[in-house]
Amino acid sequence: MLGKTYDGQICSIARSLEIVGERWTLLILRDAIFAGVTRYGDFQHNLGISTNILKTRLASLVEAGLMTRDDAGDYRPTAMAQGLRPALIALTEWGDTWFAPDGRPIDYLHADCGEPVHLETRCEQHGTVPPEDVVVRPGPGMPADYLAARRPVRNR
Repeated sequence: MLGKTYDGQICSIARSLEIVGERWTLLILRDAIFAGVTRYGDFQHNLGISTNILKTRLASLVEAGLMTRDDAGDYRPTAMAQGLRPALIALTEWGDTWFAPDGRPIDYLHADCGEPVHLETRCEQHGTVPPEDVVVRPGPGMPADYLAARRPVRNR
């Protein structure tokens, strides 16, 4: 995976990047999840990725449990990979805002009605809230000794 491991990090983002942070990995998952690509040759053709890198990435995804490979050689996203749908949509929306000067190259639409879908940050009590109103606090999985060793930071 990445050059530096994040195993010692108590951070779900770091641990996730250990699995999906390599170049091409999210694009492979995007094609598998949203476009239904399953064949090695189709991934290679559609992405323009070199065969040696594709082979390595697919093997890593299978090993990590995000893809399976059947006897026919098809690669299929697992439930774990399907759980990345919201993250991929969020990353796309961010990219559309900052890196798509000619407009969105694709739209994510509700399958039932065809209307656009968007992600939002929701408070369990108040509903939709602006992302900038979200603060971070230690959760139940935060070890006390890890937290005590961290440098204090200003948090509003």
